[in-house]
Order: sequence, then structure tokens, then C-alpha cells
Amino acid sequence: MKKLIVLLFFTQIVFSQTQPTNSQKTIIKIVYGGDLTVNENKYPGAKIFSKTDTRQVRFEHEGMDLWCDRAVLFQDRNWVKAYGNVFIQQGDSVEMSSEYIEYDGNTKLAVSKRNVRLQNTDMTLTTDTLYFDRNAQEAYFNTKGVVKDSASTLTSIEGRYFMEKNKYQFLKNVQINNPEYTVNSAQLDYYTDSKHAYMYGPSTIKGKEYTIFCKRGFYNTVSETGYFVKESRIDYDNRIINGDSLYFEKNTEFASATNNIKITDTINKMVLKGHYGEIFKAKDSAFITKRAVAISLIEEDSMYIHGDRLLVTGPEKNRVIRAYKNVKFFKTDMSGKCDSLFADNKSGITKLLRRPIMWNGDSQMTGDTIFLISNVETEKLDSLKVINNAFIVKKDTLGDGYNQVKGQNLYGKFRDNKLYEVDVIKNTEVVYFMYNDKNEFIGIDKTICSAINLTLNNNQIEDITFFTRPDGVIYPDKDLPKNARKLRGFIWRGDERMYTKDDIFDEDDNNIVLPVIRGINNPIDPLKEDEKDPDNTPVKPTVKTTVPDKKKQLKAKKLTAQSEKEKH
Repeated sequence: MKKLIVLLFFTQIVFSQTQPTNSQKTIIKIVYGGDLTVNENKYPGAKIFSKTDTRQVRFEHEGMDLWCDRAVLFQDRNWVKAYGNVFIQQGDSVEMSSEYIEYDGNTKLAVSKRNVRLQNTDMTLTTDTLYFDRNAQEAYFNTKGVVKDSASTLTSIEGRYFMEKNKYQFLKNVQINNPEYTVNSAQLDYYTDSKHAYMYGPSTIKGKEYTIFCKRGFYNTVSETGYFVKESRIDYDNRIINGDSLYFEKNTEFASATNNIKITDTINKMVLKGHYGEIFKAKDSAFITKRAVAISLIEEDSMYIHGDRLLVTGPEKNRVIRAYKNVKFFKTDMSGKCDSLFADNKSGITKLLRRPIMWNGDSQMTGDTIFLISNVETEKLDSLKVINNAFIVKKDTLGDGYNQVKGQNLYGKFRDNKLYEVDVIKNTEVVYFMYNDKNEFIGIDKTICSAINLTLNNNQIEDITFFTRPDGVIYPDKDLPKNARKLRGFIWRGDERMYTKDDIFDEDDNNIVLPVIRGINNPIDPLKEDEKDPDNTPVKPTVKTTVPDKKKQLKAKKLTAQSEKEKH
């Protein structure tokens, strides 16, 4: 009987090696069969091979070698089932081990089960069930997979491995764990060579000093740099950065944002907005341009500062705002313009430089330099200074004239966000339209003195006090010529006054053409640029399933049940 088995085994080897092959189908070759038996009741037409004391059963098929402890070969169907210490090797790059495998030599599809381990040169995938399509050189799992390299562990409920591209496509509940960061994503593509990750769907990256959110993104897991779009956000050094597009570098401690950006300073109650910005963590600075605006809370009322460029520097409670070119600011009952602005959080001083102008209520103020001083403890406006060439103009509400006060310097005090007292000193001049209690016109007061004190109520002059030899006359309307009713240097700029926060932006600001953000409506991954995304939803890569159809599945389940019964 033993000689008969050996003879049958030898005949089988010769038959498999000499049988002519179909041009599209290659017969599974038996390299070493070990002990051969047959069981027509359980496996009609099949040959059963078992390992010997020295060697495992081995098959070869089109460049792939398969080893196992026991195998059932259905030669007419070119299909093999392998059990126990199954090991597959394809070339020098791919190795796979499991407890059980089914392999179809005609379709070149393999199904591995139980303790499946797929390994290439630098990464290892473990899962419970793995479908391997040798034609497409793709492997697929839907029973949770764990991928490990030298530094990171990646897990996903469902995924695919593209061997030619060395790319993993994780399709559900993806997580990357690394000592330096973690990544959680609805869907993620990962290239094993470059260690680049492309995220699709809600994703979160948490580093030691930053947290990133996005719905699409690219992340270099080696350098910890990335590009993020679609509801993207970076929480970074007490700043929250939002924008249509965000770029981040961990090593240089740098981040930038493009289009509809918002940088929130959580400590100093400040918000920066614009369409391009840069953040330098090591320098405690943020730069913003393109419809740039800084919004800060003063006395429970927001101050809006706009300039062509805004720069915010300094550590947490010592922030400094600098605004350059076409600077405008707006606050309830207050607005202004200048060429540049400097605001120091620590001292509470805001400095308007080069041709500044400010409106407090209906009063227009100009001078060489204007200072606004806030109480740093109460965060309320405390005082005002206009240094050199101070000039106040207020249109007469009952007539067509202009009330004017002129001097070298001006000092004002605030109460409840309104000026209640103003002192103008040195070479002071006044033009003031006077009325009685019945709002009947009395005359025009034109006075020169060394100093003036004004008390105000709801931004209206309530009382005027002149100091040190005032020289003035109250002129009847007919006795004072029109050209004498305006002090030297008078310019009325009421048409430039801002009444809402939107008035700080000019036509150029409101008509900025924003760049098209790559990745919002098309894949970020350059290898997938041909994919369509018409509804602006996360792209789910097309997955060519290798799971057999229902008939084949039922047949496979039946055969698997038979094999399990035989195994036990």
C-alpha cells in the first residue's frame, strides 16, 4: 500500500509538471507533497498532502511559493486549501503567514484566515481575514487590521494594501499611534515608503504641543508637517487657527493659513482675521494680510483694527499689535484712520502714527500723534492724548458751521466709553457757535488763550473754561465773514468717518480674488487627481472587492465547514 501511495505521488508530480497549460491559466505546481492520501467521501477528486518529519508541503504558482502542514488540492479546479503554519512568499518583498488559506490558481485570488500576517520590507499587517488579489497585487481586509513599522502603529476596521505602490488605504475608524503624536481619521491613505498620510473625512492629529482638525489633509508622519483643508483648524500655543487651507511645520514651529482665516488668542481675548496669515510659535508672533483685521475686547466692546498688514508679537500677556498702511479702526462711538498703529497690551497704550484722525461721537480729532490709553486691569478706555497740532472739529447740529478747538496738545479723559473732559493747552484757539436754552442762535465765540478745559455730556460740549488772559469776541452772524469762521489748518473729513465695523474695509479689500484651494473639491493625494468629487464630499477610493460572489461564497463556506470538521 505504501509503495502504491509513493507511486501515485510520483505520478502526480510528473503529471503536474508535464501537463500542457492554458494560455490564461497556469496549473498549481507541487514542489513537495510529503505524504499523499485521498478521501473521496470528503474531498471527491482531491489529493490530500501532509508534511513529513523534515519538510512542509510546498506549492508554486507563477512566482509565488506556498508552504503548509497539510493541503487539499482540487486539481481539476486548480484550487488548493492549506492548513497549519501556512506561509506564502512572493518574490523578495512580500511574505504572508496564517493558519489557513484558500487559493484559486485560475483567478489568483487567496483568502487567508486566523492570525494573518502580511509583511513587506518595512511594515507588517496583521488581521483575522485577508483577501489577496495577485492579479491586481492588492490585499483587502474588513476584520480590523493592524499595521506596524519601526515607529508607528496604524489600525483600521477595513482597508486595502496596494503592493506596487506600497500604499495602504484605510477605510474606517483609522488610528495612528506614535510616541510623538496620534492620528484619528474616518479614512486615510498611507504610503509605507514616504510615510505620507492623506486624510479624507473628519480627522484629528494630536502632537505634544498642537492639535489639528480637518476633513481633508496631508501629513508627513516623519517630519510632522502637513497641509489641511475643509473646516481645518490648528490649536497651537494658546492660539486657535482656522482657515480654508492650513500649513504646519512642527520642527520650525511655523503655521500658515490661506482664505477665510481666523486666529483666536484665547488668553488676550483677541481675534485676527484675513485671507493670509503666518504664525511663528518660537517668536510669539502672527502676521496677517489680505483684508486683515484684529478684533480685541475693550470695555466689553470690540475694537476692530484693519491695515494692509497686521503683526502681533510678544508672549501671552504682553502682546503687541502693529498695523501698517491704510490703517483704520472702529469701536462703538469711536473710529479712526492713520498710516500705522501700535497697540501694547501690557501698557494699555494704542498709538496712532502719521496723519492720524479720530472720531469720538461726532467730534473729529487730528494731530501729529494720537494716543489711546486703557486701564490694563479693568480693560476700559481711560484717557486720550493728541500730541502736536491738536485740532477738534464738530459740526454745528443747529446750523451749517463748525465748532473748532485748536492747540498744541490735547488731553482727554473717558468715562463709560465717552469723553467727559478735554484739556487743550498752548496757543489755543476756539470757534464756537453759541445758543441759548431755547436753541436760539446767540453768536459765534472766537477766542485765543493759553489753555481750554471742555466738559462734555454724551459727546456734547456742556461747558468751556478759558485759562490765562483769554482774548475773545462773540460775533453776531452777520459780523463774522465766512472765511474767518475756520481756524488755520481746518479740514473737515466727515465723509471718511466709519459708522460700522464693515466701513474699515475699502473697495479693494472687498474685491480680493481668493486663490483656489487645492484639495477642497478634488483629492489632495497627487496620485488620485483624476478622481471626481462633484458633491464636495470626502472621496472614498474605489475598492475592487476580492470577496467571492454569493454562489462562490456559499461554496467556500461549505468547503470551509468541511475542512474545519476534518481539522477537529
